[in-house]
Amino acid sequence: MTSSAEESMLPANSEHPVRTEFDLLNMLFGQKLATRIIGVLVAFFLLALVAIGLTLYSSWKLEGVAAAINDAGSLRMRSWKVVHHTAVLPLEGATRNARLAVLHKDIADIERVQSGLALGDPARPLFIPRDDGIPDDVATIARIWHSEMRPLVERVVGAQTAAAAAQASVSLEGATHTYVTRIDTVVKKMERSFTAHTNVLRSYQVLLVALAVIGTVVLMRFFFVAVIRPLDTLQSGMQRMEREDFSARVPVLTNDEFGEVSRGFNRMAGHLEGLYGTLEERVANKTRSLAEKNRELSILYNIARLLRRPMSIEELSRSFLEEVRHTFEADAASVRLFDAEADNLYITTHQGLATEFIDEEAILDCGNCLCGQAVLGDIPIVSSTSDPDGARTRDTCLRAGFVTVSAVPVNHNNRALGIFNLYFRRKVEVSEGDREVLQSLGQHLGMAIDNVRLQSREKEMAVSEERNLIARELHDSIAQGLAFLNLQVQMLDDALANDRQEDIGEVLEMIRQGIQESYADVRELLQHFRARVPQQDLAAALRLALERFSQQSGVSGELRVHGASPPTVAEVDVQVLYIAQEALSNVRKHAHAKHVSVDLWRDAEGVRLEIRDDGVGFDKMAAGAPEYGEHVGLHIMGERAARIGGVLDIQSQKGGGTSVSLMLTATEQEAAQT
Repeated sequence: MTSSAEESMLPANSEHPVRTEFDLLNMLFGQKLATRIIGVLVAFFLLALVAIGLTLYSSWKLEGVAAAINDAGSLRMRSWKVVHHTAVLPLEGATRNARLAVLHKDIADIERVQSGLALGDPARPLFIPRDDGIPDDVATIARIWHSEMRPLVERVVGAQTAAAAAQASVSLEGATHTYVTRIDTVVKKMERSFTAHTNVLRSYQVLLVALAVIGTVVLMRFFFVAVIRPLDTLQSGMQRMEREDFSARVPVLTNDEFGEVSRGFNRMAGHLEGLYGTLEERVANKTRSLAEKNRELSILYNIARLLRRPMSIEELSRSFLEEVRHTFEADAASVRLFDAEADNLYITTHQGLATEFIDEEAILDCGNCLCGQAVLGDIPIVSSTSDPDGARTRDTCLRAGFVTVSAVPVNHNNRALGIFNLYFRRKVEVSEGDREVLQSLGQHLGMAIDNVRLQSREKEMAVSEERNLIARELHDSIAQGLAFLNLQVQMLDDALANDRQEDIGEVLEMIRQGIQESYADVRELLQHFRARVPQQDLAAALRLALERFSQQSGVSGELRVHGASPPTVAEVDVQVLYIAQEALSNVRKHAHAKHVSVDLWRDAEGVRLEIRDDGVGFDKMAAGAPEYGEHVGLHIMGERAARIGGVLDIQSQKGGGTSVSLMLTATEQEAAQT
């Protein structure tokens, strides 16, 4: 039902008839538009279905009556045919049996047709009309046949003389006249019935046409009233809204879907009218809100820019406090770092705090005040020192003259790093937006502190890595040279003891060469701690190292280079050369080999190096750790391979020699270059 205000908007001459039509439709089909549409369509569908069904039924009956008329009419021809066959039936001879067969077939056809007329056949269809005494006439025809005509036919067939046959034929012909007359009467009655049914069928067809016309008109009116007119009303209302006439309202004509849309349109229009009336106020509120957001963004930007500078934690905290204290107009501020093991907070930086306050608050147990609650709860806390809950604040803040104290957690990656405090000597109300800004500032400070600590750890790791590198370089150069000189000194001592003058000069020459190489290695280490890579490529450097190995150890060596590739990365060449030198040094000191082969494969896919000797070999598992053991040389070779992204594989067995292979793909070389 519409409201009185809505009723007042309806024109007096046009809308109320529509309302009456709607009320009628609501009473018949319900209040929903979909229900009304479905109801009207179903009603007309049922009417059309009934009319079409009646038409089909009448057509079916007419078809059955026509078939009955046809069969009844055929009885006349069939009966005279029987009379003819009995009249020409010979008493004897060859043709008698043939004519008897035809006669019996005609008799069977007559009886079949009579049975069909009496019983009917819906499948054909065939049935006689049930009015005007037609069923009784059909029964009379059948009775005349069975009681009069068929016995006469049998008399003619059974006659022994021509006279008897002629007499029976005359009687049969008279009975046939009576039989055919009865049939004519029945056929005429059937034709009258057929005419009546034809008229009924025409009436049904006229009714169907009338129903189509009336249904079309009714449906057009229905859709005009139920759909087109409400849409037109809504369209008019929307056009008024487009002209910024927010006072526009549309009449609610029904309680269906269009009624709901109309009510929604009116509510929307009322809401827009209210919004338009308070637009200036809303713009002012949005402007204030944007100003607050800009202020928050400015604070965050300034702090983020400040914290990007390289500073120590103390300098970082001091600069952070200056910016935050100035922004929030705090009387004092402090940064406390969290010691998770002792569960304490200790002041690292402060501004505006008295010495007595610092002495008392230098180290604070997390369970004593709101500072601990903030760092453990990971939420900013703002409290008044006059708060009756004594567990939230300490007397120190109250004695220092602070009225409001805030504690904001400093964290990063879900780890508590500390808090920062803002102290106010006045009552301060912190908005929800400012709380979010403070929490975000704490996260920024936590990230900056964590980065400073990470940078410190990186420097420590760099120093450690540099020391390891120096240790490896010393092992690969000076340590190997000293080991060689120690061996040559032992050989010189043995030659002097046995007075082998011919060996003394050779050993002294080897000692001189070893000292020169050690001196060159020391100079190289002092300059850049880099290997001396000749100007020629890796193959030439390996050949030079193998020749020097053979001169020093007396073990024959062979270098085989397979394929070619573009120049490799200098760092890769250095590490590959060092790995080869370490492997040859191990052969000289431990393998007792007679021959060493060095194979270098280079192609577009990468580099592969293999060094194989025929020495005594060793048990890898017995050497110490599962992979390379505790042997320093093997461990350093593994580190060098990992440094350039290569894969080092060492295969050895007792008495079977040792094979050292290094695989480095082109992708790994590019990674080493970057």
